Amino acid sequence: MALSDADVQKQIKHMMAFIEQEANEKAEEIDAKAEEEFNIEKGRLVQQQRLKIMEYYEKKEKQVELQKKIQSSNMLNQARLKVLKVREDHVRNVLDEARKRLAEVPKDNKLYTELLVTLIVQALFQLMEPSITLRVREADKSLVESVLGRAQNDYKEKIKKDCQLKVDTENYLPPNTCGGIELVAVKGRIKICNTLESRMELIAQQLLPEIRTALFGHNPNRRFTD
Repeated sequence: MALSDADVQKQIKHMMAFIEQEANEKAEEIDAKAEEEFNIEKGRLVQQQRLKIMEYYEKKEKQVELQKKIQSSNMLNQARLKVLKVREDHVRNVLDEARKRLAEVPKDNKLYTELLVTLIVQALFQLMEPSITLRVREADKSLVESVLGRAQNDYKEKIKKDCQLKVDTENYLPPNTCGGIELVAVKGRIKICNTLESRMELIAQQLLPEIRTALFGHNPNRRFTD
């Protein structure tokens, strides 16, 4: 049975409505999938940027912490250096005071005479030369000349050898020297310095750990005392 134009139009409209509905559903499905993919990608990008930001600030925090440690270490080192400098200055002041007192030794004629003999004999044992020149302070020239024979005899008794001693009257020790002698042999190629300053400096170097302990107490960070 043939369809009328009205039925045909009706079926066409029905088919068009069905197609349009299918297209709308498909479009909605595509939009939903696109929205889902968009949200997923947006979430991924947001998380990626969040991680980058966290890493950036974590790195900054580490840098700040490291800078604080470096600054703290530098300040601690500076403080330690200041303490060490103050201590060394104090030790130096003690040694300077000892030098001032050392200058008083020659004023005790008896003590200084005995000391000169000892210093000369000690230096003779170090040189072991037959002919030796002594350099002294000009103020000590007469005193040293008066003990040369005694020093020669002491040396000869112990070493069983004789030596010739003479005072250098052209080259004296500096007048600001506290005292003592300097022995020269082999045309100046060998020299033994036995001035009071040199002896004190030698003793000070040997006793420096004990001096520091006496002034500042035992150092808990020091394991060895040699």
